[in-house]
Amino acid sequence: MAVGKNKQKNIKKGGRKKTSDPFLKKEWYDVRTPAAFPVKSVGKTIATKTQGTRIARDTLMGRIIEVSLGDLKQTTEDEAFRKFRLKVEDVNGFNCLTQFHGMDLTTDKLRSLVRKWQTLIEAHADVRTTDGYALRLFAIGFTKKHRDQVKKTAYATASQVRTIRKKMKEVLTKEASACDLNELVNKLMVETIGKEIERVTQATYPLQNCLVRKVKMLRSPKIDVSKLVESSGGAEALAKATGGLNAAPNVVTAGAQDTGVKVDAKAEKAPAADAKAEKSADAKKDAKAEKSADAKDKKGGDKKDGKAKGGDAKKGGDGKKGGDAKKGDGGKKKA
Repeated sequence: MAVGKNKQKNIKKGGRKKTSDPFLKKEWYDVRTPAAFPVKSVGKTIATKTQGTRIARDTLMGRIIEVSLGDLKQTTEDEAFRKFRLKVEDVNGFNCLTQFHGMDLTTDKLRSLVRKWQTLIEAHADVRTTDGYALRLFAIGFTKKHRDQVKKTAYATASQVRTIRKKMKEVLTKEASACDLNELVNKLMVETIGKEIERVTQATYPLQNCLVRKVKMLRSPKIDVSKLVESSGGAEALAKATGGLNAAPNVVTAGAQDTGVKVDAKAEKAPAADAKAEKSADAKKDAKAEKSADAKDKKGGDKKDGKAKGGDAKKGGDGKKGGDAKKGDGGKKKA
């Protein structure tokens, strides 16, 4: 071993750091759905508590949540292959208010539709709803055999494909541009657009499994928070949900800084503190006034005593002078 080497030179001092549970710094928020969906609460999302300049609300804003239609509607397990994307537009207490942001199909459903001996036809169209949302809709359809067809295949010609694609775009534009976003979401849940495409293209070539396979949000207008609260169930429902979360153990700790509950508590404590400050200020003013009055009374009493003493002294001096004078006059007479 070389001289001067210390084997314990690289040993760190202090030992290992204490490992704390990371979920102690987290808060759970309820995900509220828009007005188009019957189920108003679809789950929870997590965020780190507000610390310093990092606010929990900012980490939640703009978060995308993907939910199956089976969770957004009751008794719709057959339609669970549709996935709706919801975007967090506002945070009210411990509630995340969301808006529709897109739709897609599950991979297994889409792959099950593609088969041999038929023609796959796709089309897309950019539309704008009456309330200002710009969307891009993708439609898909497959040809099928005629009623009395004996031939094995059901292939459409190139001209028929072009005609069908054109009619698909017309139906997508007509159905989406004549309604607002909530009505469009209702149409997507029931798949009325796909049924309309099948009806319109029946004369060109019969289709089957016509679906709106994807909806993409291109541009959205500024969100009105009051309308968003109403679509999420109203202020009373949100307040009840927030109260339930605060009362639940091990879900939300009593240290949230960006919630309406704590702000209200501070607002209630503030008047009490102001009243105490006013009382103490009044008490100080009264004490000062009493002290100044006492000091003035003392000074006035001292002045009066001094004047009384001066008067007595003058009286005594005059008496002596008078007596001396009388004595002098008597002496002169005797003389």
